[in-house]
Amino acid sequence: MTDDLRSAGAPTLEDVARAAGVSRATVSRVINGVRNVDPAIQEVVRQAVSVTGYAPNRAARSLVTRRTGAVALVVSGAGVEPGADREDPGSRAAGDDGSFTAQVFADPFFGRVVTGVVNYLRPRGMHPVLMFAETSRARDEVVAYLRQGSADGALIVSTHAEDPLPGLITEAGLAAVLFARPARPVPISYVDLAHQDGARLAAEHLLARDCRRIATICGPLDVPAGQARLAGFRDTMARHGHPYTPIAEGRFTQESGEAAMGRLLAEHPDLDGVFAANDLMAMGACHVLREHGRRVPQDVAVVGFDDSSAALACRPPLTTVRQPVEEMAAEMTRLLLDRLARPDSPATSVIFEPELVVRGSA
Repeated sequence: MTDDLRSAGAPTLEDVARAAGVSRATVSRVINGVRNVDPAIQEVVRQAVSVTGYAPNRAARSLVTRRTGAVALVVSGAGVEPGADREDPGSRAAGDDGSFTAQVFADPFFGRVVTGVVNYLRPRGMHPVLMFAETSRARDEVVAYLRQGSADGALIVSTHAEDPLPGLITEAGLAAVLFARPARPVPISYVDLAHQDGARLAAEHLLARDCRRIATICGPLDVPAGQARLAGFRDTMARHGHPYTPIAEGRFTQESGEAAMGRLLAEHPDLDGVFAANDLMAMGACHVLREHGRRVPQDVAVVGFDDSSAALACRPPLTTVRQPVEEMAAEMTRLLLDRLARPDSPATSVIFEPELVVRGSA
């Protein structure tokens, strides 16, 4: 049937309806994202669309639905130093080359976010538009882009506590969902991880290995996740009779993890356990430990956070706290589409649970 349809011309809505065994109106409702269609019927229609090769006329559909079929995936605020001139590219703490975009693409976290978003949108015939908002001018451009209706809503990945973009978007009445809870109270939906619980898992694992001189390489303390992971780790250590934990701050990069590990070894040469607040910093810590003749995990046990590709690339492979980034990104996308379907729905939050993944480093 597919060959006949394609040889006779472009497949139509009626062709999809015949293939699915439903009415033309039902097919139209499914393709246009109208709610209250039975999930089983939706799946049958999507299979029929695939079989027939039907391609909706996006321009015509947008006239009816007032939707573009695209959402903005905005990476905002990451790498901006507190108090820095946000118009000065040289002020960005974005790695050795000073490039905000270079930092984004070098971090496996952002790739996992994109994977989760694309995997959720693609079966629904939608696509993300990647945007960066590291300066006030760029933030204004994002808001203007959304106000003009160039995208149906925004998925915001913001890692800086002072980032004003979530507030600007909510004040403009635009649909958006945030990855990670906002540092300041903003009526916006978000997904996040129970970061303190994840740090607790790391501390308890190191203590269970009989590590007694434990230090931590924390994330940047101007980032809510960095603050939460440090708080959870220190609290758990204190509850187990360790009132003082040596700390060196990193920037969630491998290079900063190397520098922090070097500082910790200089000040505490007898340490036997390290918790790094992400896998890239943990990988950097392992490199420095080897350079100083310390075996991992025999001499110093190392635990990371995220369960990213860096955890598997590290030698030995990292014991780490898993953050299900792809699932979180997919849920963020679902929340946005739900908001678009129900504009008057209140803001909501979804908190994911961390999981300890034990490998060779601890």
